[in-house]
Amino acid sequence: MQRAWDRHDRLSVIAAVTLSPQRQQIRTPFAIRSRNIATTDVVNFVKKLRRQLRRPLIVILDRWSVHRAAVKRLQADSVSGLEFAWLPAYAPELNPVESLWGWSKYSDLANYVPDDTPRLQAVVRRSLWKPRRRSQLKRSFFHASKLRL
Repeated sequence: MQRAWDRHDRLSVIAAVTLSPQRQQIRTPFAIRSRNIATTDVVNFVKKLRRQLRRPLIVILDRWSVHRAAVKRLQADSVSGLEFAWLPAYAPELNPVESLWGWSKYSDLANYVPDDTPRLQAVVRRSLWKPRRRSQLKRSFFHASKLRL
């Protein structure tokens, strides 16, 4: 039997599923925060992703208010090489990142009850790193969303 308690500490994760222009490499970059994801976190994540990939990006987001505010800020900052597109409202099944979350939460971490937040963070980080060498798994995130590669 696992004990659970009502705690107010938390982890939030921001992630992307990227596809190279040559369509040969899929990546799943992510960042873990010990608080709720805020606009600044999304802005910094997209800027870092743009620097790391060193190419223009088409960023596809859902319509969460934090995402909408981040896009406005990135546009106001005139960050070059970014184009934005929006998923339809209430359509998580179209978002490949949702497949990443589902795989991690309901497959890799199913029934896991951490002792504390630092342990949870370590296990979540390890889970989200696993797909990096599993190309078929990463491709499945796109296929589940019905997006063509």
